[in-house]
Amino acid sequence: MLKALLFDVDGTMADTERDGHRVAFNLAFREAGLDWLWNVATYGELLAVTGGKERIRHFIDRYAPRVPEVGDLAAWIAALHKAKTAHYLALLRQGEIPLRPGVERLIAEARRVGMRLAITTTTTPENVTGLLQATLGEDSPGWFELIAAGDIVPAKKPAPDIYHYALERMGLSAGETLALEDSANGVRSARDAQVPVLVTVNDYTADHDFDDAIAVLSHLGEANDPAQTLRGPAPSQGLVDLDYLSGLIGR
Repeated sequence: MLKALLFDVDGTMADTERDGHRVAFNLAFREAGLDWLWNVATYGELLAVTGGKERIRHFIDRYAPRVPEVGDLAAWIAALHKAKTAHYLALLRQGEIPLRPGVERLIAEARRVGMRLAITTTTTPENVTGLLQATLGEDSPGWFELIAAGDIVPAKKPAPDIYHYALERMGLSAGETLALEDSANGVRSARDAQVPVLVTVNDYTADHDFDDAIAVLSHLGEANDPAQTLRGPAPSQGLVDLDYLSGLIGR
């Protein structure tokens, strides 16, 4: 029996990567006096690395850009990432990053019937609450029983740590939950914790390997914008609802 939905955030709840995080990184770079610029293609490559601070370090190691002489590179990266988060939250407050189709509808249905909700993401807690409050209202973070985010676990996706943490904290078995993800790293993370996964793709993840997902859709669907089924069972009328999700976990 399905008891809880576990939502990834970036790319799953909203198309935050290309027009949110990427833009915020570039604003932080400029503010720090750096000549770095992450275009759409470069950022798509960097998304193979999970975590914003880890992404900056990978960029430095791979592309050898100009880096200021600092005594503690890790601390400098952390400060740069903190500035990026501030720019990202400003973009959210300006209404620049809406939820993807069907997300608000599915959350509302889950709340009506008492379905348990949680967030399982590698993004920072501030980014999660910022997105929720900007799109669903100030009290919306309280709708989620657990917000597991950022550095709360030692290893980020594709490691399964975040899902093990959520299951333990919520007192649930993997078979009582379903993860909503958008990337191959997210699918690997959930499946290595034995959590079944539904994928909604985006521009950056459409070509990922989703063999371990039980279904792959374009998005969760709205009445005027039904979801396209790319693999697995199709939801009725292109709308992902709790009946459809309950049926998936029995497969």
